Amino acid sequence: MNLRKIDASAIVPLEEYGKQRAERRRRMAEIKKDRRLEVGPFATFYFESYETMLHQVHEMLFIEKGGEEQLADELAAYNPLIPQGAELVATVMFEIDDPLRRTRVLSMLGGVEHKAFIRVGGQVIRGVPENDQERSRDDGKASSVQFIHFAFTPAQIAAFKTGADDVVVGFDHPNYGHMAVMPAAVRKALSGDFA
Repeated sequence: MNLRKIDASAIVPLEEYGKQRAERRRRMAEIKKDRRLEVGPFATFYFESYETMLHQVHEMLFIEKGGEEQLADELAAYNPLIPQGAELVATVMFEIDDPLRRTRVLSMLGGVEHKAFIRVGGQVIRGVPENDQERSRDDGKASSVQFIHFAFTPAQIAAFKTGADDVVVGFDHPNYGHMAVMPAAVRKALSGDFA
């Protein structure tokens, strides 16, 4: 069963979650290792799923302890990032430890959220950023976190699942033109996101 939306009934009570947290986090680390792909020197694609978003909601509730009011906000924030059967959804993080370097690099990446793609064989699937807010400022600075949807056609899904051609993930931004071939283990894990 491939779930597409988290509702309140899926949320474990805070006290119970606290007892299960260490084991849940260990399991989630196992799941996530085959759902990530580094592209270039700074960007990592973390491909989301029902399970990763359910974990994120639990973690936010556990850390912030905002109760029912917070739950509605978390569900509104994270449900849109669950793949709906004909798409992949990625949280893309530009991870640069040094604050000065991070500011300099991000200031050159405005619009990068519109320059992500996945290529399967000869087919290019353009990324569409989550439209909850603008992810690049007017001065050209990109956010270090981007949420990007990749909508596939049935033929593209079939090509992705067969493994006949490489799957390449990348950017065609003038200041960040990097690509990476998706490893077989990641491709297999992500194939489960399609209906």
